[in-house]
Amino acid sequence: MDFDEAGRDAYLREHAAELYAGLTDDYTRAMRLDELLANVAERVPGLAPTAAELEAERARALPDQHGIEFAQGQVLAQLLSRPRSGAHMVWSMLRPTRRALELLDEFVARGEIDLTFAHVRRDGVAAVVELRNPSALNAEDDQTLAATETAVDLVLLHPEVEIGVFRGGVVTHERYAGRRVFGAGLNLTRLYRGLISYRFFIDRDMGYVNKLYRGLSSPEYRPDEPERTIEKPWIAAVETYAIGGACQLLHVIDDVVAARGARMFLPARREGIIPGGSNLRLARSVGDRRARRAIMSGLEFIAGEPDGDLLCDQIVEPDEVDDAITRRVAALTDSGLDNAAGNRRMMRAGDEPLELFRTYMAAYTREQAALLQSPALIANLERHWNARER
Repeated sequence: MDFDEAGRDAYLREHAAELYAGLTDDYTRAMRLDELLANVAERVPGLAPTAAELEAERARALPDQHGIEFAQGQVLAQLLSRPRSGAHMVWSMLRPTRRALELLDEFVARGEIDLTFAHVRRDGVAAVVELRNPSALNAEDDQTLAATETAVDLVLLHPEVEIGVFRGGVVTHERYAGRRVFGAGLNLTRLYRGLISYRFFIDRDMGYVNKLYRGLSSPEYRPDEPERTIEKPWIAAVETYAIGGACQLLHVIDDVVAARGARMFLPARREGIIPGGSNLRLARSVGDRRARRAIMSGLEFIAGEPDGDLLCDQIVEPDEVDDAITRRVAALTDSGLDNAAGNRRMMRAGDEPLELFRTYMAAYTREQAALLQSPALIANLERHWNARER
């Protein structure tokens, strides 16, 4: 079939429920978004781009792309907007990845796994996940995502780990060489070159970011029962800065240790995209007015200053971060894992129940798809980030 935007929406309004039920064997199969969208493209030709079409799109720089990924946004938005299919999609994306399950025995035996762009190491009852993209100041991109989610899964799956620590690795960039950087946000150079797909944004927020917040879903989909998860508390160690996506992580992590002077901000206005779940979550930490200023006007938060302290639990000198992590691990595990997991679930039930997250993602999937195809995004990247010359 040959669908335009209106025709695709019309088809999905009528057939989304039966399409999703058929693809998931009536909700008995967990299906990640890449597999789901590939199967949609095969089941209803023209409704979503094929693998070959997506591969051709990735070969083009962003200004030269044809905008075919917007169709994926339409499909995901329609499926997520329906309570039954949307909840099943959230559950599916909270299942552990196949790669993590393959590596779990090795991680338990060795206590350490190097995933190139992420590294995970057990240290007593804690396990430390490091994002490692050293030449790009630990920016996130198409190369880092799978490794980061696998590392988070391994922490959640390890039977003797009670708490996770998320931090940035040591970078090699000449300006900060030898220092830890929590994260530089999205790798805008790779975005401009067309190497970061639309699905990166959705996989990230429904994948490892949501796992930091919600944990891993149970093996069986039980929509009529209370949410049951394998989850653990997390500590973030913010050093140097947390920009964009790195700042978004602070909204879902239980305890934030920050080095004095670390900068935390969301350059969403200058990028021209939606900063993940920040529009849903940031106001809970800093209040509505500051959240609007951060997202719409680029307000920065500095660790050790009044506004910045709203995003952090403890401010320490840069050379005291390791000791602070050790102290926080001990403080957060002395009452046992069951206590921590139960309290997390109850706080989430009031702040962000699964149904609220589902409805947010239904809107986000379409809005982000539209912005990624917008000429304004290209203009912003060239104006504010000199993307053409990088």
